[in-house]
Amino acid sequence: MRILVTGATGYIGGRLVPRLLEQGHHVRCLARTPAKLRDLPWASRIEIVQGDVTDPEVVRTAADGIDVLYYLVHSLGSRGFDDLDRRAAETVAQAAADAGVRRIVYLGGLYPKGVPADALSPHLRSRTEVGRIFLDSPVPTVVLQAAVIIGSGSASFEMLRYLTERLPAMVTPRWVRNRVQPIAVRDVLRYLAACAHIEPSSISGQLDDDRAGESAGRKGFIPDGVNRVFDIGGPDVLTYRDMMQRYARVAGLPRRVIVPVGVLSPKLSAQWVNVVTPVPRGIAIPLVQSLVHEVVCGEHDIADYVPDPPDGLTPYEDAVDLALRRIREDAVETTWSWASTPGAPSDPLPSDPEWSGGSAYTDVRERVAAASPATLWRVVAGIGGENGWYSFPLAWSVRGWLDRLIGGAGLRRGRRDRDEIHVGEALDWWRVEEIEPGHLLRLRAEMRVPGRAWLELTVSPDPAGSRYRQRAVFLPRGLVGHAYWLSIVPFHGIVFGGMVRNITRAAERAENGRPMVTPTGLPLQSPLR
Repeated sequence: MRILVTGATGYIGGRLVPRLLEQGHHVRCLARTPAKLRDLPWASRIEIVQGDVTDPEVVRTAADGIDVLYYLVHSLGSRGFDDLDRRAAETVAQAAADAGVRRIVYLGGLYPKGVPADALSPHLRSRTEVGRIFLDSPVPTVVLQAAVIIGSGSASFEMLRYLTERLPAMVTPRWVRNRVQPIAVRDVLRYLAACAHIEPSSISGQLDDDRAGESAGRKGFIPDGVNRVFDIGGPDVLTYRDMMQRYARVAGLPRRVIVPVGVLSPKLSAQWVNVVTPVPRGIAIPLVQSLVHEVVCGEHDIADYVPDPPDGLTPYEDAVDLALRRIREDAVETTWSWASTPGAPSDPLPSDPEWSGGSAYTDVRERVAAASPATLWRVVAGIGGENGWYSFPLAWSVRGWLDRLIGGAGLRRGRRDRDEIHVGEALDWWRVEEIEPGHLLRLRAEMRVPGRAWLELTVSPDPAGSRYRQRAVFLPRGLVGHAYWLSIVPFHGIVFGGMVRNITRAAERAENGRPMVTPTGLPLQSPLR
């Protein structure tokens, strides 16, 4: 079967594609930035069309010859997201109809029962509207509606995890008493993959990475003509407070003290989430607003088409345990941070930039290391996350906190994997823009600054061992941008100079078989294992 996946660089799409490939489907992906797919282990097995879901011509090209189209795109946290999502859905629906697509599959948010549309959060209202656009199109559509998705790397799970782990006692909004029906990401993927089957057949549902190595055969199909919404949820209906307490129990933490009060609005709650967790305010607001109403499945009709697995859907505590296991094993396949932080600059830096059309500030530093290029590169490729940035940790920490307070990414996004890094991934407040293995790592800033910024780290051979070159680039926006750069120039010697010294020293220690350490003498999580 020929399948088109939009949103393949996102949290769900990045997990669904390999499962569709394992089922023997031909998969085409529509991506604005194909480079984000380049380093993935399944990249060579897919067809890629470059473009945006709002471009009718591109979408028509991508949909040509397709049987099933998965729509896994949303503009979470973007300004004017409702108009953008509406326009994208209408474009895709029309292109699918013109191309003769046999089915559209869309994953949206669970609609609170009995709540009028005008009382919904803007984000949930938009997700519902997108589903309606597809259902009203000539193409039969399956709309799956899920509430909180529990899985390693999901934004909902990360919000729950950090709130529970960091706050042994907390004052919370009243909505923590609302009932929620969470669902494990492995079950979401199972339903999505099953929707591709348009004939009665045996489908081998590849389970989520949170239970690696397990799979089960299941029978089920969704006929061509089905055009409706299905609620999907796990077997447990809990309050958000119960979810935090049960998370604490699974994680081996003491019982949390949770005091609900009525004075915290969704926006105030989201600001608190922004400060305490890695989830930025632009994403936290719609997540919190979605919990203001109870989100519980009103039906389980999906079981008529895709029967529950023999051992049942994944219980909440099992889903939490599986997610934590994957995090501990450093085996998180995709994360919410694959998508750019709302409001962050999106234009890529050319591979060999020519700084035309305006001013560009640069800070360039080099140093020779008595270590092989391979050793130096492993240090460079392991930068960020638990390893830190090799200079003045307090300054990085303070800058990260300031960025969080104004709604930016901060430093808490970390890195998905201690050993591997791919183009398109988040790395603290940076986005990996380009990698030339053994030679170049280019990062684009997603912190809130009056301009656009990049950090480029390169490794090359040298008669004495290897040469490390570091270039920071800043393109200011307006007078404020120029003032910003000039205000931080005095700190460059400490921050950027310290990076150059400590990165080369770490490589030299590793070359001599000694453990790598931070500038303060603390041991690092080594990317050399």
